[in-house]
Amino acid sequence: MNPSMLSRKTLHELPMTVHGGQAWKIGGIEDYSHNLNPFGPPDDIKDIISSSIEGIDHYPDDNSTELKEAISERFHVGTDNIIIGAGSSDIIRMFPNTFIEDGETVIIPSPSFAEYTHQCRIVGARVFTQDLESKDDFHMDFDSLKSKIDDNVKAIYICNPNNPTGRIERREDILDLVEYCGDKGTFVFLDETLLELVPEHKDISCIEYVDKYPNLLVAGSLTKSFAIPGIRIGFGFSNPETIGELNKVRMTWNVGQIEQKVATELIRNRMGHVEKAATLMASEARWMYQQLTDIGLPIRMTDSYFFFDSMRPLGMDGHQFVERMLKNNIMVRDCASFGMRFTDYVRFCVKDRIRNERFVEAARNALR
Repeated sequence: MNPSMLSRKTLHELPMTVHGGQAWKIGGIEDYSHNLNPFGPPDDIKDIISSSIEGIDHYPDDNSTELKEAISERFHVGTDNIIIGAGSSDIIRMFPNTFIEDGETVIIPSPSFAEYTHQCRIVGARVFTQDLESKDDFHMDFDSLKSKIDDNVKAIYICNPNNPTGRIERREDILDLVEYCGDKGTFVFLDETLLELVPEHKDISCIEYVDKYPNLLVAGSLTKSFAIPGIRIGFGFSNPETIGELNKVRMTWNVGQIEQKVATELIRNRMGHVEKAATLMASEARWMYQQLTDIGLPIRMTDSYFFFDSMRPLGMDGHQFVERMLKNNIMVRDCASFGMRFTDYVRFCVKDRIRNERFVEAARNALR
């Protein structure tokens, strides 16, 4: 008996997703393949964690009451507009398991975060892609997207800034799409996980509009902004009715006592750590663009704090560039996992000046 043949048919040919941030497995490598706060966690993160252990002798608050109150104060929405997850990936899992039936259609930009497609395919959704094109600097073509929406499209996914392209879409364009989708009975899943590290994030975020648009769900997390991927804290924002339905699918006690306490403290008293990093990264992105183009690396300026470009003009694919950078103790992301169109693309982030100078020198060596 082959156990894999006993699983649901939607899983039979479904591959595992591939993600960056793997340099820790090697050691001695500076990891530019992820998009984390370059300052790392706050200096007192160990003390924050240690002070959060009180109460681990009982089940955590399944409602995450205190954490929701902190998030409510930070993002100016009601506590009943919030659901807590074990990272934004938990919200990404909950959404199709709550709202998408086997055989229903979703539209997902390509390239974008792989978990959207993966979780939709698990529930048996029909996934259609909206190709993001190099000639458009990988920005979304909203008019083209609207033309694909009919009564059969259950949901559309948007990642802002988009992973892996680094492109940011305007709030006005997103909300216009949300309103258009509302008339069609289509959800918009908006992932703003990467947005807090953009200085202008308050003018871009759509979180405050979730009550106005009942078909809008916004996801966020602390993973990138506080550089704590090992502590799984995410959250979703929507109208109370949508949150109520998501809670039917959410795993009971999905977020532990320590995570809730740590997240509450970070949101209430450490957001300056994120704002400082956002200012630095915007400046360093401009510096890196100038330095890297000066040495001949074929990149275009990013909207955010990570770059995404083809190495084809150098006569190499993404894997070859990754290998050359690894020889210089730098890891960048090979973007072949985003599809055949991107086998020659790489993605890399921005850090502080000292490490970015090392990156530029490594890139110079890789081009020789």
